[in-house]
Amino acid sequence: VVIVGAGPSGLTASYYLAKEGFKVLVFERRFSFGGGTGPGGNLLPRIVFQEDARSILDEFGIKYTKTEYGLYVADPAEVVAKLASKAIDAGVRVLLGAHVQDLVYRVNPVRITGVMWVWTPIHEGGYHVDPLYTESRVVVDATGHSAEVVNIAARKIPELKIEVKSEKSGYAELAEKLVVEYTGRVAPGLYVTGMAVGNVYGLPRMGPIFGGMLLSGRKVAEIIIQDLKQA
Repeated sequence: VVIVGAGPSGLTASYYLAKEGFKVLVFERRFSFGGGTGPGGNLLPRIVFQEDARSILDEFGIKYTKTEYGLYVADPAEVVAKLASKAIDAGVRVLLGAHVQDLVYRVNPVRITGVMWVWTPIHEGGYHVDPLYTESRVVVDATGHSAEVVNIAARKIPELKIEVKSEKSGYAELAEKLVVEYTGRVAPGLYVTGMAVGNVYGLPRMGPIFGGMLLSGRKVAEIIIQDLKQA
């Protein structure tokens, strides 16, 4: 399984997949983990999770404090560190500074079968370098708001008949529920998790509550596990 993006949903998904014995490779274009977790809510040094995500926090060994609003507050640095270390300890491989430029696909039937990538400095330098191919049974878009991988598929592989609806403006309470609800398979071999879900399906923008990211990551892993075991 290839996961594009080492943010909270990508790391969570990678852990649950590796825990079930799947080989998992995460591509992260930056040289750090966590996506938007570090900056948190407008750079405040705390991030918030709802009750539904507490079991995941416990499984990753993340410490938290309960507030009077029924929400849980954690240190973003600890969240990033624990998500990454737990995933790696489960057997996940992470390539930092690796930029996914394109997808690999096959026809009859049409399906996604891997990614094409270069090292980030090559991409940012604009150098004409042929990308490397990494084949996989599944590719997961965990790239955040931009949903870069699904957008590539929609634009360059019309046979997949993917329509990207683009993210709406903010409605945090509703978005937390809908992102988890819509998480899953977009096309054969291609799945979406986290904030990328909102871009693909035209859902409201999420707010500074991070539980939906973890819940979406766990859900996409469960769906992939079921699909691959039935294949």
